[in-house]
Amino acid sequence: MGNPVEHSKSPWIHARFAELTGQVLEYGKRLIGLGEFPQAVRAFVAEGGRGCNITVPFKFQAAALVTRRSARAELADACNILSFEGDAIVGDNTDGIGFVADVERNAGVPLAGRDVLLLGAGGAAAGVLGPVIEARPRRVVVANRTVAKAQALVERHAALARARGVELQACALDAVPGSYDVVVNGTASSLGGGGVPVDARVLKPGALAYDMMYGPAAAGFLRWAREHGAVGRDGLGMLVEQAAEAFLIWRGVRPPSQQVLAELRRELQP
Repeated sequence: MGNPVEHSKSPWIHARFAELTGQVLEYGKRLIGLGEFPQAVRAFVAEGGRGCNITVPFKFQAAALVTRRSARAELADACNILSFEGDAIVGDNTDGIGFVADVERNAGVPLAGRDVLLLGAGGAAAGVLGPVIEARPRRVVVANRTVAKAQALVERHAALARARGVELQACALDAVPGSYDVVVNGTASSLGGGGVPVDARVLKPGALAYDMMYGPAAAGFLRWAREHGAVGRDGLGMLVEQAAEAFLIWRGVRPPSQQVLAELRRELQP
């Protein structure tokens, strides 16, 4: 469920997961009107729906709607996965686990001891921050156009950061201090066709520049990364890895995410 949602590859991913694990499921996509999210979820439950993924811009609304949240959804205050258990709506967040798995396992970039810049403070960024901190980077800076939103996200994660020995701070997009090993674009700039929201000086030589979007939406950010000596990566692997975690929650089976990611990349090649 999202708006927009037509571009989503999640139905393909979950169909392939089901095929490879011998599961039987039906997974589709629904465009939800901006003021219609709670009604849409309840209607899906009434139809016999068992669960759903939530994408932009409804992740915060999903967290407010649920009966019960996982610990990671509670920390993020955002949900990208719902499960329906009787009358209860259970919310979870697999975005961060998916992101870390893609960066560390699929891209081969360990986050421990690194300097990480997270652009944006919306639902996607909120889901990613906790698992990134758990990976024990040296420093994480959250930059957002509205600094108060970034500060609120930082404050919610401050205790976890202290416990993991991670320096954590918030700033404005036009006032990012220093340069970084990993720069993550979690803003809506790519989805809306906007420009890269920060100056290229934030990139250390050879940095990983990661856009949570994929396909044509990520092309501008990836081009910017290449032009400034960084290694660009889109969010397709994050999409597949967070879906694998959701599939595990719903079905109790972990699908072969790396195989499906390789197949999907071949599928999307022009």
